[in-house]
Amino acid sequence: MSLPTVPRSNALAGLVEELPPASFAIVMATGIISTAAQLLGQVALARGLFAVNLIAYPLLWVLLLARIARCPGRVRADLLDHSRGPGYFTLVAATCVLGSQFILLAGRTGIATALGGFGLLLWIALTYTIFTGITVKQEKPTLADGISGAWLLAVVSTQSIALLAAQLAPELGGFKLATNFFALSMWLWGGMLYIWMISLIFYRYAFFPFSPGDLSPPYWINMGAMAISSLTGATLIENTPHAPFLLSTLPFLKGFTIFYWATGTWWLPMLVILAIWRHVYRRFPLAYDPLYWGAVFPLGMYTACTLEMARAMQLPFLEPFASRFFWVALTAWLAAFVGLLRASARHFSRRASGGTP
Repeated sequence: MSLPTVPRSNALAGLVEELPPASFAIVMATGIISTAAQLLGQVALARGLFAVNLIAYPLLWVLLLARIARCPGRVRADLLDHSRGPGYFTLVAATCVLGSQFILLAGRTGIATALGGFGLLLWIALTYTIFTGITVKQEKPTLADGISGAWLLAVVSTQSIALLAAQLAPELGGFKLATNFFALSMWLWGGMLYIWMISLIFYRYAFFPFSPGDLSPPYWINMGAMAISSLTGATLIENTPHAPFLLSTLPFLKGFTIFYWATGTWWLPMLVILAIWRHVYRRFPLAYDPLYWGAVFPLGMYTACTLEMARAMQLPFLEPFASRFFWVALTAWLAAFVGLLRASARHFSRRASGGTP
């Protein structure tokens, strides 16, 4: 017997209404795993993941626009929410990561440029909407309740624009100098923003009670924000032949690129230890959550940044480590993807049978 039409409609409506602000993290994670695969010569895998993103990115935009049309009040409330609002920065990062894929895998500079421009418009709109909104609102949460690793998505979005600009610069002819300057400026701003935010996050770690439920997957962005900063720095180093002002700052570029990489490397074992504490020692259930894509992305980004930095700065001893770490990132992506499929199947099954999601 076929399922009735109404429950199916309810299932789709429920999917739209419950769409998390950070849902575009799946495009970020898939895109950077694809990029890392391309850097390692895994061309078939890279192109397969690129194909996944070509489906996921427009599909997520359809769902988001439907949510804006169907429940604008909830979208507005999310934007001004200290916990959920920063999740919308995944729109920027996903757009720019997809643009990077178009450059590296398809050689489509025009499409990448259009995505970069769109990402910049999104970044401007979201940055000044979210941060103005949470600044002027009268009722605010405590630091312990309001700050999380998701705030660092603002850093990731900034650095994703810088990265795409740096990748585009060599292809833009007379605009390469200005584009490199823009990329450097965004790279520096992203680094400053990280310093501001990680200070608050570390303070929350050390001086407020911490439960397993507080250690949500976006805390992995602590490392991911530094990884994308390192990848952008390595790309700027490679661009020095195209921009004399970059050549004059080369020692600074190299120093800060290693600084970002070293900071991200410090976070990696710390986050693993905390994950073990959460799931093994405190026995917090390990179940699929859309936020886990925010943990997959840093793993893929760490692989890509280590490879690119090793090549840009002639550090070949790092490449074997990055090659092995890639399989950790890919395994995490597969686990999250299987979790997504199973969670989607359960959602539609429960909605179709008239149950609650």
